Order: sequence, then C-alpha cells, then structure tokens
Amino acid sequence: MTRNSRHWAIAAAAFLAAAPVLAGCGAGFDAITNKPYSATEAATTRLKGIEVSQAFFLGPDSGAVLAQGGATPLYLSLVNTNASADTLVGVGIDPSLGTAKVTAPIPLPVQQRVSVGKPTPTVLVEGLKKPLSGGESVKVQLQFANAGIVPMDIPVITRSREFSQLPQAPGATPAPTPTPTPSATTEHAEGDH
Repeated sequence: MTRNSRHWAIAAAAFLAAAPVLAGCGAGFDAITNKPYSATEAATTRLKGIEVSQAFFLGPDSGAVLAQGGATPLYLSLVNTNASADTLVGVGIDPSLGTAKVTAPIPLPVQQRVSVGKPTPTVLVEGLKKPLSGGESVKVQLQFANAGIVPMDIPVITRSREFSQLPQAPGATPAPTPTPTPSATTEHAEGDH
C-alpha cells in the first residue's frame, strides 16, 4: 500500500466513523447514535469462490483473558459462490496456539449464507497454549473440500457490545470487578455530620 493510498484509507475510515454521529444530530435523546457503538472488527475475505464475512474468535469479557488450557469458538459467515456445493472440512492453526477442531463437516450449498458458530459453536480452538485477550489476531487456514485452503487473519474480539449475548468462551477468567472508591462529594458529606 502506498503512502498516499494509506492516507486516503485513514481519511475514509475517519469519515465513516464520524458518519453515525453526524447522522443523529437532529434525532433527539433517544437516537440509536446516542448509544456506544463501533463497527465490528471481524474479518472478511473472498477467495476461491468462497466469501467469508464476520469472522472472529470470541475472546473473554473486556478486561479478562482466556486462560491457558481454555478454548475459543470461531464465528463466521460463509457463502459459496462456486458452481457446485462445497464443505468446510477443517481449520488449521499454528500448533503453538492450540488445536482447532471442527465438530462436523459444514455443508455449503451454492449461493446460500451459512452461519458457523450460531446457535452452537462448531469450530473451537481447544487447549490454548497461551492466554488470549481481545485485540489479538490468529492466523488460520480454512480447509474446504473443493475450494482448498483459504488463509485468513481472524481477530479475537472481546465479549462486549454486540457480542455480549454470545455464550462465554470455555475457560474464560472473569473480568476484574472494579472496587468503588469514595468520591470527594461523599467524603465531604460524611464529614459534615
């Protein structure tokens, strides 16, 4: 990527990030833009007639970690745009991270969206050999019966915002509980009695 195109990409991203705020200016206090939101960080690719979107590993709650020995489910959406049906038969990852398991081959009919991971995770990285937290990325090789291997870098996304309703990753440690500290107003009010 050239320096000039990088600047354009940054400018476009800044504009897109500001667009929801600008769109809600006249919508009042109940506008959906008044609620915290950021575009999903999930990965997308199109290769060998396979469209992969919304690909992410579910990480821990914000501020927590997936402990060594734990597991993380893979969520993604697949569309097979080839002329014949295909099947996701496996997922390869670096063995120094853990072992990826596909509980059963996932059929991909032609031109139909298939959601992997919902309602039940069917692809897991088990036996994590190092702790994982949100913001990291995992290199994977999606293995299809006909299309072959589709490589991707898939992010580990914390279980927050739109991901907070997903079941917690197995072996996740709880997020630290904030300890309340007395405020200056509380201390002053108690001293007046």
